[in-house]
Amino acid sequence: MPGIILQRLLTAIPTLLAILLVSFLLMRFAPGGPFDGERPLDEATRAALEASYDLDQPLWQQMTGWFGQVLQGDFGPSLVYRDFTVTELVAQGLPVSLMLGGAAIILALALGLAMGLRAALKPGGWVDNALMLSATLLTALPTFVTGPLLALIFGVWLALLPVGGSGGVTHWILPVIALALPVAGVIARLVRAALADIWRQDNIRTARARGLSAMQMLTRHALRPALIPVVSYLGPAAAGLLTGAVVIETVFGLPGLGRYFVQGALNRDYPLIMAVVLIYAVLIIAFNLIADILYAVLDPRARA
Repeated sequence: MPGIILQRLLTAIPTLLAILLVSFLLMRFAPGGPFDGERPLDEATRAALEASYDLDQPLWQQMTGWFGQVLQGDFGPSLVYRDFTVTELVAQGLPVSLMLGGAAIILALALGLAMGLRAALKPGGWVDNALMLSATLLTALPTFVTGPLLALIFGVWLALLPVGGSGGVTHWILPVIALALPVAGVIARLVRAALADIWRQDNIRTARARGLSAMQMLTRHALRPALIPVVSYLGPAAAGLLTGAVVIETVFGLPGLGRYFVQGALNRDYPLIMAVVLIYAVLIIAFNLIADILYAVLDPRARA
């Protein structure tokens, strides 16, 4: 196990550096700049602003300078939010995104496992067909559809839940559900498909011949291997939930990191974008590492 962790960490370092380098170059070569607006600045003012943020330096110096700041725990000043540093903006938005994504992961896992296991206990029945049809529908609906749809039904028509802001627990219900539903659908289908194969294996036939019930076979022999594809999917999916909630944060007005990322990209706020990209990349790498470790725990062949 330590060998797997060390190998993944050694791979993660060049991956992280490549992501940051490509993001930096794409951002700098994209049209527009942080000081472009409806009223063009005069050359002297623009030159002074660029000099104050070191944007007049060669790209390699800007990149190495940014790395040096980050290694000291400083993401630099925001080019747009003049009263805040990027570190302060990240400190405000990251907890919101982590809470939203974390709650969505828990809900998706609970709902997906419940649907997949219930469907597999009596394969071929109407419950199985209904649950798998529901899972397919959930998978097909993207968050930019489920989010506004839930807000319209439960927030506007029924007036049961708030559709914006982060004032209390009720404000999080609709965003979390909207973010979790597509992932829950995928998990349900993965569990159902894995159990369909496991039910045909010899050890399950033997267990059935011994008189074990479906629930006993599930808990004693089938659940552990059935979770392997879920773990493989959940690593990148969990990272996607934490980092891909941009639409949901925008729809429900949550002040998360995704909203800062969108505003930073639109306004060419280079330090803010790079900070968000760095955090997202670290989260994605971390969740994939956790998934690899869980996969090795569930399947001993992966440790070889």
